[in-house]
Amino acid sequence: MNDIAHLKSWIGRTETIEDIASPVPLAGLAALLDHEVPPWTDGEVPPLGHWLYFLNRARQSAIDVDGHPKRGGFLPPIALPRRMWAGSRIEFLAPIAIGAKIARRSIIAGIEAKTGASGEMIFLTVHHEIASGGGVAIREEQDIVFRGVPKSSETSKPGEPTPKAERTRTITPDITQLFRFSALTFNAHRIHYDRDYALGVEGYPGLVVQGPYTAMLLMDLALRHGARPARFAFRARRPHFEGRLLNLCAAGGRLWSTDEAGQVGMTAEILPSP
Repeated sequence: MNDIAHLKSWIGRTETIEDIASPVPLAGLAALLDHEVPPWTDGEVPPLGHWLYFLNRARQSAIDVDGHPKRGGFLPPIALPRRMWAGSRIEFLAPIAIGAKIARRSIIAGIEAKTGASGEMIFLTVHHEIASGGGVAIREEQDIVFRGVPKSSETSKPGEPTPKAERTRTITPDITQLFRFSALTFNAHRIHYDRDYALGVEGYPGLVVQGPYTAMLLMDLALRHGARPARFAFRARRPHFEGRLLNLCAAGGRLWSTDEAGQVGMTAEILPSP
């Protein structure tokens, strides 16, 4: 059982990381998304490209059994095995030039305990501000959920209705794609590459497709059709898995992903620049 009062003492804790908006990870992202010429503005970091910077720099001795840094530093020591990036709300305020110095200031904004089908859940909210050229370029509010391993009898709830898709793209994420995205983001979470761990410890039916990879695929679908986002929000509904169909869908500014059974994995929304 987690001591929620102790965990709440992390609220207000801050962290600042500096980086350079190098073109190297963006070239890797373009290759992963299968672009010869990516649909991005030349000389600028594309929407969501900031996720390729400010990477985890924890020493190997500080890595926990799940592949994440041990909790208790910037993030509180939440004693639940599953960790998922549940969603974000992002404002793109100004372009970031490739090669520019960038800095991200993060603050623990909220911690909330709830009870679900798998038992205790802890919701963590982190605010990020990314500055470049003397001003704030991106604001992001990120939700992270920690939970236990669900019981084998747990069933999925019905998904929310979606409109008729105007644009679709279907891929089948394989282990190579998951590896390449984890490499781009320096993400060592074992559910994305260690099948024995994913099934035996965290109770998944297969390797898990990274939530931010699905979000980037949805953003990429919009960019392929000329979107110029000013704001973007996504929410993970249920995981997608390696080797299974992943349908990317869009209707107006609404985006969503479904699996081969039509179950919604992620919903998102883009608001365009005026």
